[in-house]
Amino acid sequence: MINKAINELFLGNDLSKETAGQVMNQMMEGEATDSQMGAYLAALRMKGETIDEITASAEVMRDKGLKLSAKKDVLDIVGTGGDELNSFNISTISAFVVAAAGVAVAKHGNRSVSSKCGSADVLEALGANIFLTADQSAQILEETDFCFMIAQTYHSAMKHVAPVRKQLGARTMFNILGPLANPAGATKQLLGVYDEKLVEPLAQVLNQLNVKRAMVVHGHDGLDEITITDTTTICEVNDGKVTSYFITPEQFGLERGQLSELIGGDPEENAQIALDILNGEQSARRNIVVMNAACCLYMGKDELSLRDCVRLAEEMLDSGKAKAKLDEFIAATKRIGQEVIA
Repeated sequence: MINKAINELFLGNDLSKETAGQVMNQMMEGEATDSQMGAYLAALRMKGETIDEITASAEVMRDKGLKLSAKKDVLDIVGTGGDELNSFNISTISAFVVAAAGVAVAKHGNRSVSSKCGSADVLEALGANIFLTADQSAQILEETDFCFMIAQTYHSAMKHVAPVRKQLGARTMFNILGPLANPAGATKQLLGVYDEKLVEPLAQVLNQLNVKRAMVVHGHDGLDEITITDTTTICEVNDGKVTSYFITPEQFGLERGQLSELIGGDPEENAQIALDILNGEQSARRNIVVMNAACCLYMGKDELSLRDCVRLAEEMLDSGKAKAKLDEFIAATKRIGQEVIA
């Protein structure tokens, strides 16, 4: 099946939902060679992924993945990566602001694939135990309103594709699929994408996957985040209704920054950036965290306006509650991880 699909893609033809699902299943089962998977992923990216191709692949990935049993509605904030700008871990820091304000976050992430530092890398550098079972992470979520789910624990079938992704060293459909396969079944999601052309299609995919509230975003500076330096394109999903619009830093009451102010580094450097922001740094870095956290809070707290959510995000940083949430999470990962070993 995968060879037939590759030939169709070489001709510039879209795959049916059924074919895309079958190929994804073949890859997840280890029934495709590295060469076949590399050719398929490259050809798909060059053609451009359709809503049906992405949805079918995401459904297979969700079906084959390990689930985390969450006792509450959870939100995920995640970027596809692949924007090639090497920004610091904006989504990860924003997640602690959101959790501190009482909106439970089950963050799904991975080590770096197409950037210097993934969410797993920075959390590990901050001292968290990221290798926990689903039951352990569910307990941490219940206690702290935050948990981190590293993809390799929940998507073991990805082991067949992981070496190919690493060898390619470029964004592929799997940059898109990871954020669509949250193991805790997130009902709300802020999803940043590396290409504006993906904004509306991925909102449609999330709608088909029955996510209740979502914002799919792309900064006009190229960031897979809501950006502080330029306009951001947003496609919002709200109980089956999909709406597109633009948003600017000024609408958040914030000054624009420069892209150079948002550049990160290796895990240790990004961990220090996270601590600086959570300890009250006043900067463009703080402001972009506020913007992304505010949009998550807007989805998580129906009674608040966007401006209210900006003020709430700022309060979480200024009061030290977001930093306290990080500390609480790190302590819980160490304690609960050791409990099972003992």
